[in-house]
Amino acid sequence: MAQAVTPQTYLTTDELAAIIKYDARTIRERLKDSVLLEGRHYIRPFGGRKILFIWERIEQDMALLSVRESIMVPMANGSVCHG
Repeated sequence: MAQAVTPQTYLTTDELAAIIKYDARTIRERLKDSVLLEGRHYIRPFGGRKILFIWERIEQDMALLSVRESIMVPMANGSVCHG
């Protein structure tokens, strides 16, 4: 039996920047390899230099992070309680 393949949307850095309202340079210099990880959020097709971002995975992780942040309670000493 063949396994169903979920279609994925591949975006260039400029296309991703337009969607998430970040500068393309910020994505390349600050988010790539710290928040956006190769193999999870982006690929380098055919072993080349070009980067293609996987929109569905980025969207999923952005939603998860916002849920996690919404249940954090700030504490008087500057830390947060994950409640």
